[in-house]
Amino acid sequence: MSDEFDAALKDLTGKLTQIESVMDLDALRAQVAELEQQASSPTLWDNPEEAQQVTSRLSHRQSELRRVSDLRQRLDDLAVLYELSEAEGDTASMAEAENDLTGLTKDVDGLEVRTLLSGEYDARNAVVTIRSEAGGVDAADWAEMLLRMYLRWAERHGYPTDVYDISYAEEAGIKSATFKVSAPYVYGTLSVEQGTHRLVRISPFDNQSRRQTSFAHVEVLPEVEEVDHVDIAEKDIRVDVYRSSGPGGQSVNTTDSAVRITHLPTGIVVSCQNEKSQLQNKAAALKVLQARLMLRKKEEERAEMDALKDGGSSWGNQMRSYVLHPYQMVKDLRTEFEVGNPSGVLDGDIDGFLEAGIRWRKQAGVA
Repeated sequence: MSDEFDAALKDLTGKLTQIESVMDLDALRAQVAELEQQASSPTLWDNPEEAQQVTSRLSHRQSELRRVSDLRQRLDDLAVLYELSEAEGDTASMAEAENDLTGLTKDVDGLEVRTLLSGEYDARNAVVTIRSEAGGVDAADWAEMLLRMYLRWAERHGYPTDVYDISYAEEAGIKSATFKVSAPYVYGTLSVEQGTHRLVRISPFDNQSRRQTSFAHVEVLPEVEEVDHVDIAEKDIRVDVYRSSGPGGQSVNTTDSAVRITHLPTGIVVSCQNEKSQLQNKAAALKVLQARLMLRKKEEERAEMDALKDGGSSWGNQMRSYVLHPYQMVKDLRTEFEVGNPSGVLDGDIDGFLEAGIRWRKQAGVA
């Protein structure tokens, strides 16, 4: 075996062994066995909501175990393949093994990033809110572009999404949008996207074709679970109902089913209009409100201002810059990670930024 290939293989083996240690495979197998026992109970579906949680947790744990087991098997097979091809002088197989090593290294690095997600809420689903900021109609259009970027990213990975609310701007784009992404560790993954995103381009809304800088803010929250016990008194909220809005067409509701909830003590406002019934919209809006109140409480307990939510805006709080003119580049201002293909990024190819952000956060010791 060539010294270079052997060194790369040993490095990858050591990295995977460390990952297996951090993930504690014995404990993971025990969790799977316990959840399988719960899932086989004949009374499980007497409580459908609890049953869904059990089956979802089981599926996630099995997927985690299968992922690391598959990587270990691929690594073992790769060593055997290269040794055989080298002994037989099969250059085609040796080249195939080297290509496999590149792909395997990428997959192991991805799993390593996953082990860095050890925060209190990292394993949960994510609730994302995008708001247009400075920049007028260009900012509203930019907010809609970001919404599409994240939805395309979720689609690429097969993650279900649920759009809670979209507030459309008058001329083009959106004022704000809130949606949920459901997948293991998606909150921990997307939480590094929180902050102000800056776009520089030739404005399509300027008849003189001048360059425009616009801003949109991304907020990422963990989905609230029953164990969180976030109580909201009825006297502390005001519930307003209104007719769902949209760009037009037959899909726009003709009944007052959309719900806006204002939390009076804090002034937090949330809304939902994607469901057909007022009750369903109210329940979804309450979950978003609970998530925001939960993080607010944690911040106060830890005496950390803006620990999980940064409240700044525009120039003072930028985390990524997207430049479409006079050159093409997307650059993260915290990690220095950059790519020269903005169209790919805006089409959902943001995994490189996510991994760099997670590593940066771990190294910086950011909670």
